[in-house]
Amino acid sequence: MSKRLNVLNGTDFMRMVEMGAEQLRLNADKVNALNVFPVPDGDTGTNMNLTFTSGVEELRRRPSSHIGKAAEALAKGLLMGARGNSGVILSQLFRGFAKSVANMQEVHAEQLAAAFQQGVDMAYKAVVKPVEGTILTVAKEAAKQGIQHIKRPTNIQSLMNDIYNRASEALAHTPEQLPVLKQVGVVDAGGQGLLFIYNGFVHALTDSAIDTAYTDVEHTPSSTRYLAVAPRAVSSASVTDKQQGHHEPVSAQAKLATEDIVFGYCTEFMVTLNTQKTKSRPFEEHDFRERLSAFGDSLLVVSDDDLVRVHIHAEYPGTVMNAAMEYGELSRIKIENMRDQHSHILMEELEQAEHNHHAASASVLFQQAPKEAVKLQPYGFMAISAGAGISGIFKSLGADQVIHGGQSMNPSTEDIVQAVNQIDAQTVFILPNNSNILLAAEQAVQLVEGKTLVVIPTRTIPQGIAAMIAFQENEEPEVNINLMRQAAEQVESGAVTYAVRDTTLDGLDIKQGDYIGLHNSKIITADENLLTACRALIDSLLVRGGEVVTIYTGEEANEEQSQQLVQYIEQTYSDVEVEIHRGGQPVYFYIISAE
Repeated sequence: MSKRLNVLNGTDFMRMVEMGAEQLRLNADKVNALNVFPVPDGDTGTNMNLTFTSGVEELRRRPSSHIGKAAEALAKGLLMGARGNSGVILSQLFRGFAKSVANMQEVHAEQLAAAFQQGVDMAYKAVVKPVEGTILTVAKEAAKQGIQHIKRPTNIQSLMNDIYNRASEALAHTPEQLPVLKQVGVVDAGGQGLLFIYNGFVHALTDSAIDTAYTDVEHTPSSTRYLAVAPRAVSSASVTDKQQGHHEPVSAQAKLATEDIVFGYCTEFMVTLNTQKTKSRPFEEHDFRERLSAFGDSLLVVSDDDLVRVHIHAEYPGTVMNAAMEYGELSRIKIENMRDQHSHILMEELEQAEHNHHAASASVLFQQAPKEAVKLQPYGFMAISAGAGISGIFKSLGADQVIHGGQSMNPSTEDIVQAVNQIDAQTVFILPNNSNILLAAEQAVQLVEGKTLVVIPTRTIPQGIAAMIAFQENEEPEVNINLMRQAAEQVESGAVTYAVRDTTLDGLDIKQGDYIGLHNSKIITADENLLTACRALIDSLLVRGGEVVTIYTGEEANEEQSQQLVQYIEQTYSDVEVEIHRGGQPVYFYIISAE
């Protein structure tokens, strides 16, 4: 594609998207490292990578030289695979792009610039309170430059190069717009991820290999200059192609109804074991296989030195990948919806049968015993959880569906939609229980028909539990919405994890490996001793009083230390009741709430 392009078609666009995805995949860890908080759940790069990979896979399933159709396929894949706030925003950028070019076979530079601008407009509308100094700003400034660029004669390559350069400048300026970025010494992670995608676009248009000496940015507090990082070799591996299915004879497929598929997603990926992660949790193939077996069937786990290949049919692929990420980094991710595949196979076989004048016998494929009408309950609940113990608590409180997710692996919009669709209720309350899942939950509301979805904006596990306890079955939906919102807002939420890097934040000098306490998502203490950090967090949670403190122990929590925390509360705050539950959550040693 090195010749000068005056127009861009769907084939050219697909090449751009594939190279953008590859550049992002190669650098996802760098994006993760830019997370403002030094906690082991900096997952912006992972979320953007999984989101964009979903878009690429949908585009590969529906390739077209018509740029409108190609962009629509990408947007659909991004929408259904969107993970975390960064993934949702990314999906909205290209959703607006797709709407702009919907009826176009090909676009010239002016139309391409307008498409980037419409993407920005849609992304800003999707965010209730847009914050400057983020991915939104980078996209906005880049699109604005594109509009300015087309005021003079130009071509597609020149336009994209100008958009990319302006995005790079805007990213470098994000620490000046968002004080916390400047304080920590990083640029915005989401903006950096978008810049990697745009970099891939430029390389595709110039028909050049991805730059092995690509320089991403690292903000230094003492200067506004940005430094190059060490060159990184480019892997020849690209996003996994769609696996081809095999047609079984008609009679074999007819024996299985699509709705009878219990584990609907064929999930495959590679795990590159990380020595830092396996120090605290050594990898044992047998134990790992046993753990994953609870999530589905058709399980295959094969390990070779530091690589582990996983294949499983699972209902919630995010749960499987969440467990795997405790040992290392994921790659070669491929998730296929087997229910969709099965439906397509049945339809193709019916069409073939009709073509052969056997419509009468082919109709047997779709004959099913009459089903009784499902009586919808007035209310249902879908909660997002982390840890088997916490999931059990939500189920005991009446949650109909619980998705395993959280910080290290946010569920996608499609995961949420799939769960909600399994709840036979007129009104379904969604409890995200994580601020990074709110946008995906709100996006799911727009995709479900036939029932009312209400997102209760719970940002922590304790808020979600409090909201469910406040629910009154005999009240109207509006009353329950207010009751649950108020209950969530009255909870003081805390968590204890460890720092993954040195930093200074809000006057705290934090060293890698320190235990850090977060009070309502703000780091308020850091100490090399776990119990000291926990006590400081508890004191902060109770500074305005409280009647009940609840402790949810993580999968790495020590029983003796947990009891010492209970004793500390009982001795220091004699009027406070203490409850302790086995949460089993990863990443956080303790989740603590005060009410």
